[in-house]
Amino acid sequence: MEQAKNLKEKLFRKKQNGWEMNIDINQIQNFARNYISFLNKAKTERECVKEFKKILEENNFQDIKEKENFKAGDKIYYINRHKNIYAAVIGSDDLKNGFNIIGSHIDSPRLDLKPNPLYESEDLALFKTHYYGGIKKYQWVNIPLSMHGVIVTKDKKIEINIGEKDDEPIFTIADLLPHLSKQQDKKKLEEAISGEDLNILVGSIPYETDEEISEKVKLNILNILNQKYGIVERDFVSSEIEFTPAMKAKSLGFDQSLVAGYGQDDRVCAYTSLKALLNINNPKRTAICLLADKEEIGSMGNTGMSSRSFEYFLSEILNKTIGNKPGLLDEIFQNTKVLSADVTGAYNPNYPNIYEKNNESYIGHGISVIKYTGSASKGGASDANAEYVGYIRNLFEKNNIAYQNSEMGKIGIGGGGTIAYILADKGTDVIDCGIPVISMHSPYEITSKFDIYNAYKAYEVFYKDE
Repeated sequence: MEQAKNLKEKLFRKKQNGWEMNIDINQIQNFARNYISFLNKAKTERECVKEFKKILEENNFQDIKEKENFKAGDKIYYINRHKNIYAAVIGSDDLKNGFNIIGSHIDSPRLDLKPNPLYESEDLALFKTHYYGGIKKYQWVNIPLSMHGVIVTKDKKIEINIGEKDDEPIFTIADLLPHLSKQQDKKKLEEAISGEDLNILVGSIPYETDEEISEKVKLNILNILNQKYGIVERDFVSSEIEFTPAMKAKSLGFDQSLVAGYGQDDRVCAYTSLKALLNINNPKRTAICLLADKEEIGSMGNTGMSSRSFEYFLSEILNKTIGNKPGLLDEIFQNTKVLSADVTGAYNPNYPNIYEKNNESYIGHGISVIKYTGSASKGGASDANAEYVGYIRNLFEKNNIAYQNSEMGKIGIGGGGTIAYILADKGTDVIDCGIPVISMHSPYEITSKFDIYNAYKAYEVFYKDE
């Protein structure tokens, strides 16, 4: 009996709840407290960039454009069009030998305004929206929403943020009452609320006038906006306005072991990877934190990972260190190691039938290392090679990082992807390595504080590895 027990201990892979390990709970709670504060300040990619820039500059990082030459130990950053940001600590090793890169994204599913959003219907003023990213539309009705973004007029750019403070109004999308929803109830879940039904209620008081004019409520709303911001209706055409859940991120559970909040996909990996970079001083290999936009809609556009803006950042590093030449960046990519730090779906005990329990991520069990994502036949995956998986595994085990290996659901049930394939296309070694999330892509996602802190430590040891 004892022999079999010892053999099992030796041969089986041990699954362990992270909270049962030898950990400093106070450190974990303190880190989570700062993370929650960040989530409540940064609900859009623009707000993330603003917060991250502040953090970087407080930690002696300089804008790449402000320095003519870089040397080992220098800390730099670059902001691309207010929506994505790259930061690096220059290493002492020859740059030809590659970088250690952690890439995350800072955009999240939300509701964007249409170009001509404001209309009036039966004495109510509403905004027309176009949803961004993969959402379950029914989850976005009858919840408090806040308004974020910028409006560019003929002569100025105006920042908007309404609904986050206690003394500010919120907005919402009104759903049908159950007494009148029999027809709606018969529809499939994905059809019960259509994209064109996601109209945000913004007001109901008509403009005071004795004149016989139409759309008095719409006029009153435009008048309020004009008085406060100096805008007219046409200015919505040159705006980027996003509506996000107005609920505050908070600790969840009697034991306060979890974080509930909007936008944790993928700001939880973005925050932890950036905070880990702050601990890097005088590394051997150059350490880079890559925070991209547009991942939720395919990584396209000039702030998405498919653009060449990241290559521009790397080329500037070469220009200001060893000098650039044709083919050098391609050579460097061949020697570069990457973690695609994006969240994954965690096992949800309310829906056990969609999971293959042997190969899922579990809340509180550490960072999840995913060899391939994609769907069904691994479509759209980069599929890391065994040598690189072995390198990551050994790195984490050597440094006592709690990790798990997983997929996301049963084969053919669904699937997903990250920016990993884009970086793999450049010739790097890359693997997905992120934090498990329950209710991913919902207005209120759930993560484990243990996993958050553990990811922070995992990213730190990756940056430091030689």
